[in-house]
Amino acid sequence: MAQCITCGTELHPERAQKYNYCMSPECQEKNAKGLTMVAVGMNKAADEIMILDEGTRDDLASGKYRDQRRGSFGTSAAGPGPTSRATGPSGRPAGGAKPRPTKPSPEPAPAPRPWTPRQERLALIYNEQGLRPAEIAEKLGVSPYMASQIVLAARNRAKR
Repeated sequence: MAQCITCGTELHPERAQKYNYCMSPECQEKNAKGLTMVAVGMNKAADEIMILDEGTRDDLASGKYRDQRRGSFGTSAAGPGPTSRATGPSGRPAGGAKPRPTKPSPEPAPAPRPWTPRQERLALIYNEQGLRPAEIAEKLGVSPYMASQIVLAARNRAKR
């Protein structure tokens, strides 16, 4: 007969199939572990929420659950990076052209924003979940135009 790992009392055979601790509050508090949940699909009618275990983690990493409207899941799809030019044996660009010297451009001062950082984070999350600007605006208590501006400004800032 199986015994509780905390207090040593005998476990019911059915409980022992899944758990190695008893139902006493002290043992439950010490041994019970919470579950991490993840939303893998959301729409107006229903949300698909799963327990985040190794299988679900692997499925997420493989792209099984992705936003079909955006082509990515979880984060905004990054635009194409800088293209690399073919270089010749001298390390210069192929074709004999000399590389242009680049001078750093001065960073423009950030414009004052009429929204809070918290509203910006929430707007990005809602946008990545596929909500439209009108829906985001309703949740944040701003106009649809402002919701669009928040998302665009945050994305532009992330590209820098």
